[in-house]
Amino acid sequence: MLDTIVAVATAPIKSALAIIRVSGSDAFSHVSKIFTSDLTKVTKRTSFFGKIRIDGKNIDEVVLLAYKGPQSFTGEDVVEIITHGSPLITNEIIEILLGFGARIALNGEFSARAYANNKIDLIQAEAINDMINATTKEAKNLALLSLSGEASAIIQPIKEKIADLLSLIEVNIDYPEYEDIEQANKEMIISAIDKINLDIAKLINEGNQGKIIKEGINVAIVGKPNVGKSSLLNAFLQEEKAIVTDIAGTTRDIVEGSVNVKGITLHLFDTAGIRESQDRVENIGIHKAKKTIEDADLVLLVLDASEKLTKEDEDLLEMTKDKKRLIVHNKADLKLDDKKDAIYVSAIQKDVSVLEEKIISLFGIEEKSYFRPSLNNARQLGLLEKVREYLKLAKRDAEEDFPVDLISVNLHGAYNAILEILGEHNDNDLTDEIFSRFCVGK
Repeated sequence: MLDTIVAVATAPIKSALAIIRVSGSDAFSHVSKIFTSDLTKVTKRTSFFGKIRIDGKNIDEVVLLAYKGPQSFTGEDVVEIITHGSPLITNEIIEILLGFGARIALNGEFSARAYANNKIDLIQAEAINDMINATTKEAKNLALLSLSGEASAIIQPIKEKIADLLSLIEVNIDYPEYEDIEQANKEMIISAIDKINLDIAKLINEGNQGKIIKEGINVAIVGKPNVGKSSLLNAFLQEEKAIVTDIAGTTRDIVEGSVNVKGITLHLFDTAGIRESQDRVENIGIHKAKKTIEDADLVLLVLDASEKLTKEDEDLLEMTKDKKRLIVHNKADLKLDDKKDAIYVSAIQKDVSVLEEKIISLFGIEEKSYFRPSLNNARQLGLLEKVREYLKLAKRDAEEDFPVDLISVNLHGAYNAILEILGEHNDNDLTDEIFSRFCVGK
């Protein structure tokens, strides 16, 4: 039986109200020792109003919610004490409960217990953290779809298809004498794997779109000195975030800012102008600019539309050719010519709407992506890729006429990767790592 844990489930700052959460087999008995009502007789979810008292002294008037397990978030007996929002009060109550034998909850331990007690799966558990960390309504809505179980549901048909194929192979191996059983031959196995892989490819594509909606796009604004990179950052942000002068090399360090464009957060990084320089400080900035290019999801390479390409421009075109990029011709009001399909902007006039449209289009974000459940974090997408790789190996084995029992080895690998996505695979080290990233009161 797990011990009883306690933590503040709200921010540890002065506020109107605070919530102390207690979960475990002794939650009701511990709290009853200091509350004006007896919780040990509670058989269903019940609310109370009363006082927290110790040694005849009132500590606070509180609202208390008692949840009888397993009908609670964690599946255990749970008490939530809603106090006045003074850290002094919450700390005093927690210290008393610790004296009765409770212990401070670890990060994410309430959610971990919900997972362990089959109240939520691992996708739903991760969605709790996504809800807390969401910075846009769109990201919050995607997390809510996962929390409700809709993201888990989209992986279930693939799990069943792989299980069906494995079951058929096992029957063919164990009962070869039965002639009325469908034969797990090479052609049938390859056809089944191809169909499953189409489903996997669809989930990966939708998951990558969801990941962008949830996490945003890291955008490096690069170019030679004085092409208007800082002005472009300011135009995106609609504020004077970066210093702008006509002196080349003004920007020496990375200037950051974020903006929401049609539900997608663009994390913008204005970099130092890249050129040959003898200035030690400027060279540090140039080195950082090159590192920012390496880490970026998208490079906006800014060229000066009022002049012809220079050697520095050509070097940057070569440097960024293997990155996802957009070539932006700034100073459109002074442009020398009008290149077909080129992106022209006037950062000084804060006109970047065309560029914003191009960015969203480049990443292929569909309108329905904002409302569609998806497997959209690195762990989930990595495991989907793992499923695809195992299926690729199983198909290769079938094509090379391997015995079906050997083909099933990679199919089992694919199936176990699906279980890992849902958290049904027994890997305590993995789940401990996931829950350690949560807030203490979750």
